[in-house]
Amino acid sequence: MEINPLNQSLKKINRREVILIVDDETSNRLLLHTYLKSAGYEVIIAKSGEEAIQMVKFDPPSAVILDVMLPKMNGFEVCKYLKESRETYFIPVILVTALRGNDERIKGSEVGADDFIAKPFNRIELLTRIKSLLRIKRLHETLQQKVDELEKTQKKLKQMAVTDGLTGLHNYRSFRNQLHMECSRSDRFGLPFSLLMMDIDHFKKYNDNFGHPNGDKVLRRFARLLYENIREVDFLARYGGEEFVLILPGTDKNSAVNVSEKLRNLVEQCPFPNEKKSYAGSITMSVGIASYPLDTKDEDELVQLSDKALYKAKKSGRNCTAIG
Repeated sequence: MEINPLNQSLKKINRREVILIVDDETSNRLLLHTYLKSAGYEVIIAKSGEEAIQMVKFDPPSAVILDVMLPKMNGFEVCKYLKESRETYFIPVILVTALRGNDERIKGSEVGADDFIAKPFNRIELLTRIKSLLRIKRLHETLQQKVDELEKTQKKLKQMAVTDGLTGLHNYRSFRNQLHMECSRSDRFGLPFSLLMMDIDHFKKYNDNFGHPNGDKVLRRFARLLYENIREVDFLARYGGEEFVLILPGTDKNSAVNVSEKLRNLVEQCPFPNEKKSYAGSITMSVGIASYPLDTKDEDELVQLSDKALYKAKKSGRNCTAIG
């Protein structure tokens, strides 16, 4: 007995492939249904263009066999609708025509049809076209999945490039970019902003006494405490080591001092690991403040001034705020 390769391959078709038949003639629907079911496809049926669109919206099929001659909304209109929607444009559409001329094919191509088949139906031709379109669809879906994965990876890498790995805050590079943009915005709109340079007091000695793992816990809790108590428009970053910076848009120096003192008190009152065992007592921070454009109109100098103010706070006994 001779084995038909097409029939053999059709048996391997994934039974979850669903084909939507759209035809208002019972005889055509029954014939297509018989051909497709015998090849292992799941079949659903619509008797009008409007019904087909609702079915596709509710549960998109793997492919659509669409008769051109339909009441009210014809096949060209249905195909055009499906191909103009982001949710359904990728579904292969085979237009069924009664004519073998080019006019309907040209019009079908213009509305996005993927293939054509003429009446009377040829079983082998129909199944071959369906199989080919579904293979292309699967390849497209695989490619789209790879593209999506690549975009996610690129987004993750981009995020990692501007994020501090330990605390999850912005890193130094991200801070410098934001500072530059904030200076430009201030120059354009005449709005002041302030920069806070913050440092955890005696952190090196804490690390030496309790080890880096405990020191990392302090840094993470410190970062989270600050982040949870600033505005959405504020920009918090880890400057390096135990130093952090905070950009306060639209904030003059006096208001920045108020923000600094609020944060400083929160840090002093917050319980940190092992702080009661530390000779220095509670974990605290010192803060230096400089404002743009009041103190300077140069972004590098603004950083230097806030750093000098921080040094002043350290010299004044720590756990305090100093202004540049």
